[in-house]
Amino acid sequence: MITVRLEPENREVIVDRARTVLQLLRQVGRKPGRVLVIRDGQLLTPDLNLRDGDIVTVRDAGSRG
Repeated sequence: MITVRLEPENREVIVDRARTVLQLLRQVGRKPGRVLVIRDGQLLTPDLNLRDGDIVTVRDAGSRG
């Protein structure tokens, strides 16, 4: 299980069976070019593997204006 913190909604969800960042984004309904994915202060690319127990922040990067 991977804990995902969605920003700016300040919501937390648990995701099962996501091996890569891209799979995780699909499960939470986000597009890779429109978010920053952060684990332990490091930006992650869509092809990187995730590990069980990871805590990941998905932050919208688009303008809301």
